[in-house]
Amino acid sequence: MSVFSFYMPTRLFFGSGAVGKLSRARLPEGRGLIITGGSSTTKLGYVAKVAGILKEAGHETLVYDKVKPNPTIEGVRECAALCRSEKIAFIVGLGGGSSIDTAKAVAIMATNDGDWWDYIHGGTGGGKRMAKDGLPLVAIPTTAGTGTEADPFTVITNGEEKIGGGGEKCFPAVSIVDPDFMMTVPPHLTAYQGFDAFFHAAEGYLASTSTPMSDMFALQAIELIGRSLAAAVRDGSNAEARADVALANTLAGFVETLSSCTGEHAIEHALSAFHPDLPHGAGLIMISNAYWKRFAEVAGARMAAIARAMGKADATRPEDFLAALADMQQACGVDTLRLADYGVREEDCGKIAENAVVTMGGLFRADPRRLESGEIEDIIRESI
Repeated sequence: MSVFSFYMPTRLFFGSGAVGKLSRARLPEGRGLIITGGSSTTKLGYVAKVAGILKEAGHETLVYDKVKPNPTIEGVRECAALCRSEKIAFIVGLGGGSSIDTAKAVAIMATNDGDWWDYIHGGTGGGKRMAKDGLPLVAIPTTAGTGTEADPFTVITNGEEKIGGGGEKCFPAVSIVDPDFMMTVPPHLTAYQGFDAFFHAAEGYLASTSTPMSDMFALQAIELIGRSLAAAVRDGSNAEARADVALANTLAGFVETLSSCTGEHAIEHALSAFHPDLPHGAGLIMISNAYWKRFAEVAGARMAAIARAMGKADATRPEDFLAALADMQQACGVDTLRLADYGVREEDCGKIAENAVVTMGGLFRADPRRLESGEIEDIIRESI
């Protein structure tokens, strides 16, 4: 058994009503900044609820509500400048992965010099190390997809580069996973986000970087999603199914911390960098069959184990995983998605594949075998 480590400095609260624990969080004196996106967190009362709990604990808050679905470097810059000018003491990332990822980058840039892209390894990033700890960060997800509340990574888009970055300084200080905040997510987004969590776990289990501890979290996350994602898609008010998927998402975040995503995520990041309207989870669904079938010969036993965790008890072959994956996509109503629906064309495959390798090539090194550039193009082409 090879050497592995486990480092998780985030205090995590999970369960219905867990947001109330925010009043006990040890946060510095001074004003906080709630970072969120769109209008749903405001319309549903989540922003007001979080601000109210913090006020009872003696903290005034400001709100930044302009995060985009694929968060941008421009948003990070604007929000970090706000933190400095308003002397913000701590940050709350409230919403989906985009809001929390933005909050992570902003927390770092509120205390460190330069620009967020200076600290990115890959693409045109500067590759610098973060000198100072960021502002304390509270992560409160309202979706179950990214697992960013349980990992030290963040994905930000800069032009046609969508790159994951981060490190130990990007762990949230506190994460509160309250399934009550996820009950109104529409069915199609529930599916997209649930598959994102699924692939975090499945890729981490497939990856050459997997460890006994990451395997434990991965298989449990896969089992929860296999059991409950379709039920949550069919009936968003199913509290038990929502809680299962929320827990799976957090466990899959542990997998990202302990192991790694693989080339599947690198390809999808490139796709949504060129096509920002493409939801990340949907993109993963679209390319999944073409990607996974390429590892049947070298990772068949692991693929069969994933299938068994998904509920296919008699699975012994990699084809059983591909069948289980197709069944879950059909059960969640996402089996007909194609990249062409979002404007991806066959003539684009080369530049998308090149972008994936240049910006997040490290993820391909975690694949069970190295994919050739032509194979990456073929995965995209077969998914159009």
